[in-house]
Amino acid sequence: MAGTKALLTLENFINGKFVPCSSYIDSYDPSTGEVYCRVPDSGNEEIEAAVEAARAAFPGWSARSPQERSQVLHRLADLLEKSLEDLAQAESRDQGKTITLARTMDIPRSVQNFRFFASSILHHTSECTHMDHVGCLHYTLRAPVGIAGLISPWNLPLYLLTWKVAPAIAAGNTVIAKPSELTSVTAWMMCKLLETAGVPPGVVNIVFGTGPKVGEALVSHPEVPLISFTGSQPTAERIAQLSAPHCKKLSLELGGKNPAIIFEDANLEECIPTTVRSSFANQVRSYVKKARAEGARILCGEGVDTLILPPKNQAGYFMLPTVITDIKDESCCMKEEIFGPVTCVVPFDSEEEVIQRANSVKYGLAATVWSSNVGRVHRVAKKLQSGLVWTNCWLIRELNLPFGGMKSSGIGREGAKDSYEFFTEVKTITIKH
Repeated sequence: MAGTKALLTLENFINGKFVPCSSYIDSYDPSTGEVYCRVPDSGNEEIEAAVEAARAAFPGWSARSPQERSQVLHRLADLLEKSLEDLAQAESRDQGKTITLARTMDIPRSVQNFRFFASSILHHTSECTHMDHVGCLHYTLRAPVGIAGLISPWNLPLYLLTWKVAPAIAAGNTVIAKPSELTSVTAWMMCKLLETAGVPPGVVNIVFGTGPKVGEALVSHPEVPLISFTGSQPTAERIAQLSAPHCKKLSLELGGKNPAIIFEDANLEECIPTTVRSSFANQVRSYVKKARAEGARILCGEGVDTLILPPKNQAGYFMLPTVITDIKDESCCMKEEIFGPVTCVVPFDSEEEVIQRANSVKYGLAATVWSSNVGRVHRVAKKLQSGLVWTNCWLIRELNLPFGGMKSSGIGREGAKDSYEFFTEVKTITIKH
């Protein structure tokens, strides 16, 4: 039909080749609400092909030295960096985040993920001990697990996909990755660079589709002994159920309801701009309606101010930044993770009170504490039930240290040492001399 725009059509990447799928699902441009991309609706057949490719590639890839694998990761990082602008434009359109955020955080961090694990894989050490009285030497070795199943979310598409792929293949595993069907484009673009980087066929396989169909096929496959997942708690529960019969290794990084605690002595010039960015970084109207029904006050945003958009964007997924106050701790807005520009502001009177209230939610991923009192910062950080606590800052990451949450925010940690241990199996060897 004249004037009809051609849709971008993605293909699975299996055994070093792009492979068409028999059926596809629509992917929408969040700025317009229009279909702009077709994503493979993969299932058991595609997972079987990917497992076969990953199985065949594993002996050769795992036999390479850490130095050889490191060189491949560095080359892939260089290629991603050269494509930074194209990847940033694609990430912004596909996910809906600002081009500035994609250009300055998502894609640079994707590059850094490969460079970081390319370096860290060269510096791990093993344990060794002597038993002189019986003439024995004991030492440990770590070996790659095999085929790693990697499932990444929609909010940080390439950023979190590479955070899983990089340590997995650096350790000598082969991988089958399933990006979110909502945000698949940059994963597909990365596949175009793998051959040039020197990644052998079958080492990295990307299979697109939905969780209930291709995700379950991947998780339940008996030849995939390890699953790394970032996403929601209900999906994690299903993954645990499917994995239990096979005793699979699991890393589950789930949601968070991250408190930002601002004491009266905080430096507001630093605190307020950073807290605004952390509160409104991701792009849910039902929560605002519930809050109003519960008696909360909407200070600005949804239902208070008018959102004016250009005609082409009026069907897009836009929402005004919304601030809610006079809200009870029991409200769903205070208990549940909201993937939208909505924040709740509530006062408190003491350290003990705010710690108890912050710890009352089921999640425990991260928290921020703002205070100029060093003693208070240490006291509060120690007592908060969160895997990460930022004090007088936000989102500054040291990749050598663990990342992960407590309580319903997941199982396991990620980072240089933690990822290496997760993507390898340890064995103890005893030699009598």
